[in-house]
Amino acid sequence: MHAPWHVVQNEDKTRGTLEVLRRVRDALRAALEDGAPRPLPPEQVPWPLRAMPRLKDVDLSPSTTEEAYRAELKRERKNLQKLHSRLYREKVPVVLGFEGWDASGKGGAIRRLSWALDPRGFDVVPIAAPTPEELSRPYLWRFWRQLPKDGHVVLFDRTWYGRVMVERVEGLTPEARWSMAYDEINEFERELSRWGAVVLKFWLQIDQDTQLRRFEDRQSTPEKQYKITEEDWRNRKKWPQYELAVDEMLQKTSTEYAPWILVEGNDKKYARLKVLRTVRKALERRLDG
Repeated sequence: MHAPWHVVQNEDKTRGTLEVLRRVRDALRAALEDGAPRPLPPEQVPWPLRAMPRLKDVDLSPSTTEEAYRAELKRERKNLQKLHSRLYREKVPVVLGFEGWDASGKGGAIRRLSWALDPRGFDVVPIAAPTPEELSRPYLWRFWRQLPKDGHVVLFDRTWYGRVMVERVEGLTPEARWSMAYDEINEFERELSRWGAVVLKFWLQIDQDTQLRRFEDRQSTPEKQYKITEEDWRNRKKWPQYELAVDEMLQKTSTEYAPWILVEGNDKKYARLKVLRTVRKALERRLDG
């Protein structure tokens, strides 16, 4: 009973008004006596989940040659350009979310995808720590505000899944709150799907050795040094905790209507092509299905 209706007999308007005031007073008094608001227990909803492997079981050996990469990149960009025009005409919104380890190649994958889209019809939304204004509102509020219009595409560089990753691992949110987020997020994405949106989420996976090489390359290359911070090195030390959180996230939120796609990212070129190919196939299914 989190949002009950109250029937007020209003034949006598004065008595009706007093009844409304009494009910509001009683509700406010009860809330103050209870202290800080407590989250309701999560609903047991049978979400249509897809089976997902553990991160440690992902084969990171796939790669591609420079020649094959350039040829397929050109071909996929042309295909996506045509599909984007159809999306606009048929008013199909698209929501793409990108997550992954630091230095896993999210930015490069997003750039190659955006090159194939009409700049008038897409936005890239980088997600950082919430502002005080955002913290004072329901968790998903700041993401609802960034959703695309009909026929447009939004690419989220980091997403609402920070709730069950960084906020969980860093202790920024109580367990009672972040454990609720799996159902909240599944419901949020189901609403997007029912609206008619194509929803895809990409996790770019690399191993620790690859991350270390990329970190060291960033530190030793002046034009890349802005990409590496002390926080990146600190987060690297918490790899096991993050891996546990990501595995649970993948198991509980990869639904039929908003699936997670694991992208093998040790070879950046292979990863970029897989993202482009996956998006193209999903749009073809939506438009031709």
